[in-house]
Amino acid sequence: MDRKIRVLVAKAGLDGHDRGAKVIAAALRDAGMEVIYTGLRQTPEMIVEAAVQEDVDVIGISILSGAHMTILPKIKKLMEEKGLDDVLLTGGGIIPEEDINKLKKIGVGELFTPGSSTVAIADYIKQWVKEHPHK
Repeated sequence: MDRKIRVLVAKAGLDGHDRGAKVIAAALRDAGMEVIYTGLRQTPEMIVEAAVQEDVDVIGISILSGAHMTILPKIKKLMEEKGLDDVLLTGGGIIPEEDINKLKKIGVGELFTPGSSTVAIADYIKQWVKEHPHK
């Protein structure tokens, strides 16, 4: 790849805790990626619009509020409407295994729960981008 992987990290909804998102953003930067952090209380529309404007390879959503079954499908639908079929939607937070499986069925990538290795997250993103070149 002749350019850095571009990752948009966002906190969706009313969740006001962003330490984990900042840790992930720093870890991805340390892994050589370019990270755009949108901050707290982003709507799905704001997130997808920022992804389009920033021409990102990956959207990473941090969700601790329990709204993952509403927010992630909405983001995925908006991504499809905007033609972002070559952009990975991934994320993490407090998400039950049953919900992770349902979200993967609609096209959401890996979802990382508390305690996941930042190296594993960076490696997953690098491998996904390698296998799915950005148009």
